[in-house]
Amino acid sequence: MNISTKLKVFVIDPNPRFHETYSYYFSTYPEYELRGIYPCIEDALQHLDEERPDFILSETMLPDISGVDGICEFRKRNPEARVIMVSEENDFQIIKAAFKNGAVGYLTKPITKGRLKDALNSIRFEGAALSNEVAREIINAFRRKSYSGFSERENQIVELLSQGATYKTIAEELFVSPSTINFHIQNIYLKLDVNSKSEALQKLQNLDCA
Repeated sequence: MNISTKLKVFVIDPNPRFHETYSYYFSTYPEYELRGIYPCIEDALQHLDEERPDFILSETMLPDISGVDGICEFRKRNPEARVIMVSEENDFQIIKAAFKNGAVGYLTKPITKGRLKDALNSIRFEGAALSNEVAREIINAFRRKSYSGFSERENQIVELLSQGATYKTIAEELFVSPSTINFHIQNIYLKLDVNSKSEALQKLQNLDCA
């Protein structure tokens, strides 16, 4: 992916009220260019070969092909495209299926302008993007499968994540900085044999748990 030029993005969402929101968001991102908003996978596929988007942001629930199944269609036609799933759900089975099919990100709604840009930048420079809720699901799944003993502080963080807390609220609850929470999250990933978000996704693709 060429990071020296403006990167092209497709958005797929069946709800017209989100189209204006996405258009506004991308009008404020100098690094990214919104090249099309489509209500379904089939419409997006008609323009895929011509536009060759760098990113595809797709809702999971769509009227024709599901967003998860659409990942395979996009990757067959344009293997370089980075596909990000967007959903109101954080069901682990859907998350797992999305990453098995080749998604590099999974974001839960509502998505703010800042969160979306952070996710795009995270994929651009780190290779993956996860909402806090999705990271929590992955941590819990790995924990069920290969628990290796967390410290008292790490257990506190995992417990707060399981309650839906964000990194910021966890930091406030534990009277530490958000960077300290990030440090502990990295330690948790290491204990689960996951060293980064990218590796977490790779491991998730092979994860077989309920």
